[in-house]
Amino acid sequence: MSQLPETTAWHLGGETVNSRLLVGTALYPSPAIMLDAIHASGTEVVTVSLRRQSPGSNGGESFWEMLKDKHLKVLPNTAGCRSAKEAITTAHMAREIFNTHWIKLEVIGDDFTLQPDPFGLMEAAKALIQEGFEVFPYMTEDFIVAQKLVDAGCRILMPWAAPIGTGKGPINLYALKLLRARLPQVQLIADAGIGLPSHAAQIMEIGFDGVLLNSAIALAEHPPQMAQAFAKAVEAGRLAYQAGPMPQRDMAQPSTPILGTPFWHQTAQKAGQSV
Repeated sequence: MSQLPETTAWHLGGETVNSRLLVGTALYPSPAIMLDAIHASGTEVVTVSLRRQSPGSNGGESFWEMLKDKHLKVLPNTAGCRSAKEAITTAHMAREIFNTHWIKLEVIGDDFTLQPDPFGLMEAAKALIQEGFEVFPYMTEDFIVAQKLVDAGCRILMPWAAPIGTGKGPINLYALKLLRARLPQVQLIADAGIGLPSHAAQIMEIGFDGVLLNSAIALAEHPPQMAQAFAKAVEAGRLAYQAGPMPQRDMAQPSTPILGTPFWHQTAQKAGQSV
């Protein structure tokens, strides 16, 4: 019997982690529920917005202290930044507070869709990579933007499945598949717009390396249970991708060929034809 492929351990930004699910820390009803959900998800990487943690009053340090004993890796983000300069400044503060060179880079270009500004994103990514950051850029599913970010030195890309907080799931699966096909050596983590575990499984089934989500867990009626559901969906999707899904067909094809039909069934068919 052939051995099943490994579905968990992977290398992310120079670290080895066991879960391909990354979880956000915003919007939960309480810190206790947040921690319960994080535990239920099995994640080892959580994102946190420095701007939301009020760094001037040591809010970020307080949050970091709460997560320290959970042995979690923190991925700070630049959520809310609307220029490259603002994002770069926030990244520097995050590195100092959380003692990590990881940064989820967000430069928002539109307040309605929260769509990333590709020009500001590129400018900030280039600057931060030169300063030794491991940049996780939040982007749309645009292949040209993705290629430019890779050329700038990004080893990880975080394309959205849909606009932040919509929960619509992958609205342009074709484009996401194209990213996977054209950038086979780049780690792809779907970020934003995922609302159901089935969405996460679908993303993993096409070969993405991981899924990052927040609202779908935090806004659920029971966040810990939803976190567990997403953990199982991500693992199932990864295993399905590694197993090699059957090709889709335009025409029906019987799962039991005529050649293998039992002789009594064939005899009955012939008897019916002769009547």
